[in-house]
Amino acid sequence: MFMKSYTYTHKTQYYETDQMGVVHHSNYIRWFEEARVFFLEEIGYPYNRLEKELKLISPVMEVGCQYRGMVHFGDTVDITLKVKSSNGIRLKFVYEIHDHETGELRTTGFSTHCFLDETGAFVFLKKTYPELYTILKECTQE
Repeated sequence: MFMKSYTYTHKTQYYETDQMGVVHHSNYIRWFEEARVFFLEEIGYPYNRLEKELKLISPVMEVGCQYRGMVHFGDTVDITLKVKSSNGIRLKFVYEIHDHETGELRTTGFSTHCFLDETGAFVFLKKTYPELYTILKECTQE
């Protein structure tokens, strides 16, 4: 049984901030990726398995982020990832970033991905990798 949400904890680093000690907006997208890497490891399909064993890549097709509060150097945040939708070809994640100490919502976002084989052709997981398809459907919030 797989969960409907996965939380990855990140401690903000100095290099992620600007001159005012506030996290630069581009880092939130990187944090979404860190949460995806964590999620894939948790469900037993880390990126190296997808790429080397299954010969799959999952590029980002679309990404969005809404900033609701600042994160500063030294803050620890919890990045919660949920699978919003998964049809075997496209996969959409939604994210919430909360302050670890206060629980205050700092950021929300999403990313949409597809699955491609080594030639760049779309892969339909239900047919080609039914186990991965089933796991992603179990995690889906639909």
